[in-house]
Amino acid sequence: MKLANYVNGKWQENPSAEFTEVVNPANGEVLAQVPLSTRSDVDTAVKAARVAQKKWAKVPAPKRADYLYEIGRLMKQKKEQLAQVLTKEMGKVIEEARGEVQEGIDMAYYMAGEGRRLFGETTPSELADKFAMSVRSPIGVVGLITPWNFPVAIATWKSFPAIVSGNSFLWKPATETPMMAYEMAKIFEEVKLPQGVANIVFGSGSEVGTAMVEHPDIHVISFTGSTETGRKVAEAGGRNLKKVSLEMGGKNAVIVMEDADLDLAVEGILWSAFGTAGQRCTACSRVIVHRDVKEKLQNRLLEKMKTLSIGDGLDESVKVGPVINKKALEKIHSYIGIGQEEGATLLAGGEVLTYAPYDKGNYYTPTLFTDVAPDMRIAQEEIFGPVVSIIEVASFEEAIEVNNSVIYGLSSSIYTQDVNRVFKAQRDLDTGIVYINAGTTGAEIHLPFGGTKGTGNGHRDSGVAALDVFTEWKSIYVDYSGKLQRAQIDNEI
Repeated sequence: MKLANYVNGKWQENPSAEFTEVVNPANGEVLAQVPLSTRSDVDTAVKAARVAQKKWAKVPAPKRADYLYEIGRLMKQKKEQLAQVLTKEMGKVIEEARGEVQEGIDMAYYMAGEGRRLFGETTPSELADKFAMSVRSPIGVVGLITPWNFPVAIATWKSFPAIVSGNSFLWKPATETPMMAYEMAKIFEEVKLPQGVANIVFGSGSEVGTAMVEHPDIHVISFTGSTETGRKVAEAGGRNLKKVSLEMGGKNAVIVMEDADLDLAVEGILWSAFGTAGQRCTACSRVIVHRDVKEKLQNRLLEKMKTLSIGDGLDESVKVGPVINKKALEKIHSYIGIGQEEGATLLAGGEVLTYAPYDKGNYYTPTLFTDVAPDMRIAQEEIFGPVVSIIEVASFEEAIEVNNSVIYGLSSSIYTQDVNRVFKAQRDLDTGIVYINAGTTGAEIHLPFGGTKGTGNGHRDSGVAALDVFTEWKSIYVDYSGKLQRAQIDNEI
């Protein structure tokens, strides 16, 4: 199957385009051919989006929301089919794929509800016979650049608030996982979303992504990906005075205090660290544990890790699927050598699985290091794979300090029964997301998603906060006094 761009409500096939293969990371099967589009393709899509947006902005927001309700209904109807496609192209186990599709469904319904809110504010004027208020206004054409690890959920975090706010959008999905974008385009088509509101252009970040960031008629870029790439997006966007929303890397930690429920903590660590084969920006990469319970926790983790089945995510019994590609395998494995050279002790894993039935896929064993110092590279750098480092601490205060010692600030977690520590932790952990007695993953769509420091630039996906990315505030004053009134001058007491 050859995919085609979806522009102005039509499938735009380009016979002269170059293509690259979409490969199932579980078995090496070629699933599709995806086009590597050009700047010209981006320009065509932006022109269509500009025309469409002017009409779309004038559609009442509750009517715009009706399309999202229909999109959510169709996603729910097609949930299993979408989950199967997702697992094939990305590799995550099928129950996680179903959860990701559900996240998109939830976002459709949630943002549809905003069609009857999109609240502004009314406020008293300082002058007599004058009315003051603020409203949200659409920005225009927005550009969405999404990663391969959540190929539909993250796209819905961005596209659905853009739609309900009255914008049109151009979406560049990752070339590794374009098939979910193709499926979403078919849904946009089925609900008869007006032509040009939703546009999808496939291609590389260097070509299509750069063209989007530099295009003068795209006014917002919402990007999720690596911190290194996000910095480049921010630099280029800043030169062009674009609003840029960045959601980037993480080096997330689970803190386990001496009074923690250790069995519960082990469950949370396993799910956070090895779900999606560790390829989540919120994945647990560090376990910061009090020295009094380190050995107990470590031993329980090792025992539970033995029960994790590895394989093709379409197998319902599998708990850990493949990583996305060979390049990811090489990067993950390189950190095993780095950790050992730094003096960490490898307790489990650390292997690329090259024998049958794993030899045709990209499989890495769940890996556990101990005796890790907070300043080691394996404790500081994002590995983006199923690798966890155990760091011993002597106190609650030291645990907070170690958690905060990395350049990222996405997600953190603490296991404790002490309510005083709970409230201190949620105050002092410098991450955008904090979990109490739960792992580092599991964000819900009605709360803001994003982080501090090297994880983001102050904007948030998801929740009402997402509307701030895709709207501008407009202040409106209505003077019905029938005379000139000068603020700050004619209001003296």
